[in-house]
Amino acid sequence: PDTWTKMRHILLFWAAKGVDGFRCDMAEMVPVEFWEWVVPQVKKEYPDLLFIAEVYNPYEYKNYLQKGKFDYLYDKVGLYDTLRNITCGYESANAITRCWQSLGGLEKQMLNFLENHDEQRIASDFFARDPRKAIPALVVSSCMNTNPFMIYSGQELGEKGMDTEGFSGRDGRTSIFDYWSMDSIRKWRNGGKFDGKKITPEQQHLLDFYRLLLTLSTHEKAISCGQFFDLMYANQNGWKFNEHKQYTFLRKYKNELLLIVVNFDCVAVEVAINLPSHAFDYLQMPQTEGYEATDLLTNKKEIISLLPYKATETSLAAHGAKILKIIF
Repeated sequence: PDTWTKMRHILLFWAAKGVDGFRCDMAEMVPVEFWEWVVPQVKKEYPDLLFIAEVYNPYEYKNYLQKGKFDYLYDKVGLYDTLRNITCGYESANAITRCWQSLGGLEKQMLNFLENHDEQRIASDFFARDPRKAIPALVVSSCMNTNPFMIYSGQELGEKGMDTEGFSGRDGRTSIFDYWSMDSIRKWRNGGKFDGKKITPEQQHLLDFYRLLLTLSTHEKAISCGQFFDLMYANQNGWKFNEHKQYTFLRKYKNELLLIVVNFDCVAVEVAINLPSHAFDYLQMPQTEGYEATDLLTNKKEIISLLPYKATETSLAAHGAKILKIIF
């Protein structure tokens, strides 16, 4: 059809300008046959180009990935909705396991996020109010798999999105309909100096955390290309583990192991994590009474046990997380 040809020309035009990827709005409203036809043609000339689709019907995921040739799909109705509900106290942390398992092996091709232009800001009155409350969700979303993670402009500064814009209104979102600017970005920009000297200490702390976590998720091989093992099935009704408020999993690459645990609760907790025998077999982990582990989020060291018959104990701050690294 003529429209298909025009759309191909548009994609090739922008690819020639140096655009390295396309985020295709509501791609599932376009016949998958179009994407099946156009994506290979564009990638033939620009093989490194990324195609990311907004598809909200899980029953169509495989269709748009395999037939439609998309590289990644937005994980909105799955992980985003789940983590938001847990952060707000509406759902159990157990739901994270059900969420990734429901993807049936497609999780590596899902794009994770906690904010985008359609959704309400984490720090808005409509979500968590305090951006620090989403730290556990942030760690899970960016560290639990090898798939990409996206942040939205101002998220790393705790942008509230609570301005009353002309068309968009006070809805917890940053307007995409008005000529507008964000308070957090204006302060960080500082009149064109881009030195961040006008942001608050709280914003600077949050920005530093995002920098650290995103660097870890990119540079730590266990996160960027390692194995994943969900520990939740072995930690139901634990004597020092609340499966509704805490979530824990392992990532491993060669001789490097990461024990990641997050606390969605508003109080600090002491946790005891069970490591099942299957985890040692599946990940080929040695069993040892006392390993020196380094929390990559604080650089503090602690001694932990890695045994199938003895729980691994550690502490977590309110809305906190740990990424404990052990090298065998």
